[in-house]
Amino acid sequence: MKIMIKPIAALGAVLALGAASTGMAQERSGEEIYNNYCSTCHKIGAAGAPKLDAADEWQSRVDERGREGLYENSINGFKGMPPKGTCGDCSESEMKAAVDYMLGEAIE
Repeated sequence: MKIMIKPIAALGAVLALGAASTGMAQERSGEEIYNNYCSTCHKIGAAGAPKLDAADEWQSRVDERGREGLYENSINGFKGMPPKGTCGDCSESEMKAAVDYMLGEAIE
């Protein structure tokens, strides 16, 4: 019995495999990063982390450091949070997306 593979599906599989092997895998969303890494501390406010649902905590940080400052904190670490939190393989753009997600949930 012959197995027929549709050319488009086969091309998609080859491209996906090539992207993964060259480090070009699709970036994860801010929500995905938050749920898998950031929520550990930001859900309960561990070590002074602003809770996701605490608009006043987030607003005071935005007022003090601005969005760019929060991006820098998420990438480089801040107080008890190590660089990139608990996501050692997150890209800078994924970290920024996670910050954007948290700000969007809290104050926007």
